[in-house]
Amino acid sequence: MIEENKRNNIHDELDKSSEILQEAELLYNNGFINGAVSRLYYSSFHTVRALLLSRGLEPKSHEGALRLFGLHFIKKGVFETKYSHIFSRLMKYREEADYNPSYMFTQEDVLEFKKDAKELLDKIRMYLTEKGYL
Repeated sequence: MIEENKRNNIHDELDKSSEILQEAELLYNNGFINGAVSRLYYSSFHTVRALLLSRGLEPKSHEGALRLFGLHFIKKGVFETKYSHIFSRLMKYREEADYNPSYMFTQEDVLEFKKDAKELLDKIRMYLTEKGYL
C-alpha cells in the first residue's frame, strides 16, 4: 500500500466511523437502544481499522482487528490496555444487541458506551495526527 493510498484509506475509515457514530445517535434518540449499541461498536471497529492501516495492517475479521490492535498497539505500549478493553467490550455488546433478542440495554448503557467509543476515537485520531496521517 503506497503512502497516499494509506492516508486516503485512513481518512475513509475515520469518515465511516464518524458517520456511524451519528447513526448511533439517531437510533438512540428514536428509542432503538440495541441498534445504537451495535452502531457504537461499528464506529469503534472502523476507528481501529484506521489505526491498523497506519501500520499497513488489514484485518480479515472483527476478532482479527482486536488481535492486531492488541499485538501492535497495546502490547507495545502505544496505547493503554483500557482501550483494548473498550473495543473488546463494545464487540461483545454488539453481539448481544444483534443476536440475543432477550438481552436489553438501557439508555444509560448507551450513554456509557458512547462515551467509551468517543474516547477511543479521540485517542486514535490524536495518535494518527501526531504520526502525520491526519
